[in-house]
Amino acid sequence: MSCSLDGYIEDAEGKFDFAHPSEEVHEFVNERQRAVDTYVFGRRMYETMRVWDTLDEPEQVMRDYAEIWRGIDKIVVSRSLDQVEMARTTLEREFDPDRIRALGGNVEISGPTLAAPAFESGLFDRIELYVCPVVVGAGKPVFPPGVRMDLRLAASHKFANGTVHLEYAR
Repeated sequence: MSCSLDGYIEDAEGKFDFAHPSEEVHEFVNERQRAVDTYVFGRRMYETMRVWDTLDEPEQVMRDYAEIWRGIDKIVVSRSLDQVEMARTTLEREFDPDRIRALGGNVEISGPTLAAPAFESGLFDRIELYVCPVVVGAGKPVFPPGVRMDLRLAASHKFANGTVHLEYAR
């Protein structure tokens, strides 16, 4: 999950253009995503990410990501969608922690809406953030209110554009 320095994944207008990764960041993300077996995300993230199913991008790093993306199973949790149109994608009406646990493998849950029940149910081993060097002042926070977690820093990586990858473990 990318966020601003002040902890928002989108600004007050719902934009997240501040999080556009440099080639260096994208290559790092690609390498980490190769280990993902299943993505779990909500409707808004689905609508944002479905471009990767058909994207024919001239930049190699983005073509690589599209190939990785197409090879990963996806679960969209949404009450408002009637169907999903991406390959290897299923639609669930409710977030069910037991169903997610039963998947096994490396499961990535993305988006603050699903983060709350995942945190509440203890359904995570680590939290990864790509903190961008920008302050947006307001917007959608990366963490839901009222959730407390004691974590330890497991890894960090600084990029030339000022973005920092932080990985925290329970």
